[in-house]
Amino acid sequence: MQFKCFSCFLCDKEQSEIQNEKEKKKRDYPWEIYTLKELLRATNNFHQDNKIGEGGFGSVYWGRTSKGVEIAVKRLKMMTAKAEMEFAVEVEVLGRVRHKNLLGLRGFYAGGEERLIVYDYMPNHSLLNHLHGQLAKDCLLDWPRRMSIAIGAAEGLVYLHHEANPHIIHRDIKASNVLLDSEFEAKVADFGFAKLIPEGVSHLTTRVKGTLGYLAPEYAMWGKVSESCDVYSFGILLLEIVSAKKPIEKLQGGVKRDIVQWVTPHVQKGNFTHIVDSKLKGRFDLEQLKSVIMIAIRCTESNPEKRPSMVEVVEWLKGGIGRRKKEIPNLIHTNEDDKYEENYGEIRRTQSKLKIPSDDDKLRIR
Repeated sequence: MQFKCFSCFLCDKEQSEIQNEKEKKKRDYPWEIYTLKELLRATNNFHQDNKIGEGGFGSVYWGRTSKGVEIAVKRLKMMTAKAEMEFAVEVEVLGRVRHKNLLGLRGFYAGGEERLIVYDYMPNHSLLNHLHGQLAKDCLLDWPRRMSIAIGAAEGLVYLHHEANPHIIHRDIKASNVLLDSEFEAKVADFGFAKLIPEGVSHLTTRVKGTLGYLAPEYAMWGKVSESCDVYSFGILLLEIVSAKKPIEKLQGGVKRDIVQWVTPHVQKGNFTHIVDSKLKGRFDLEQLKSVIMIAIRCTESNPEKRPSMVEVVEWLKGGIGRRKKEIPNLIHTNEDDKYEENYGEIRRTQSKLKIPSDDDKLRIR
């Protein structure tokens, strides 16, 4: 009798452990598989008034569930093989990641010709909207908010590149893919172009995806993708955040100029204040501005081997922004043909005391 009771006890214990494991998984992966009826009701049948964004992938709609929760619903366009792949990639990637600076997946719907992805709603919309869109004139992004957004987006990339397993390359870092929550905290979004990098693989060669102006040269020309491609895109984004200039501008006569070409002469002459967004009306920290611009220049090196990792970028940003007293070694920026080498004495004289690591004296991260 005692043996029988003990067996029952073991059985009950085993069942309890299984149940606990199920509950744990439920807590770790709290996604919902929505019904089409739920999402139609939440978005008022995908009404035009509910549309909050649109891109090559399709449209994004604001909605409210029957429980009163605000959501954003991405509705992919016609169900092509390309759209199906992007849907599958995004759901798989979001299923692997959990970080405060990555947009959270609430759930999805897949049935018939509809592919719908449900996210947390971001009430302050995208960084693009604040820099170039309808919210730009309100200048809700003061200097501290811009620096906080830069650090948050960088920390999201650190998670993707170094902590997620397997590592993830986003491939489409840009202002419209950085969303802002109610506290203006950055959330990196849109993983439809993301690539999972197996352990021990440094780079892949693939079809080029992404947005002109943000693409690293080796990726745009040869399809060679690695974490350093995201670093390059982030460098462009940094310049965009401080200047509110678009990555590519159209000049008279149809000539196009990218943001690095525009910034470089100002940096050579030490005219950092000519780079900052005029809407800030001088309300920014000059020392931080210099540091951030020089970090961006390091990120946008034409040679990918000379670019820093996102771990280094976060440490430099925090060193230059969050811990003002911290000394960081100096930066000597060169490109492949060293054509700017002779001008950088002037840059170094005008730099802040917050200096950025050189290739020979990089900050070691533990």
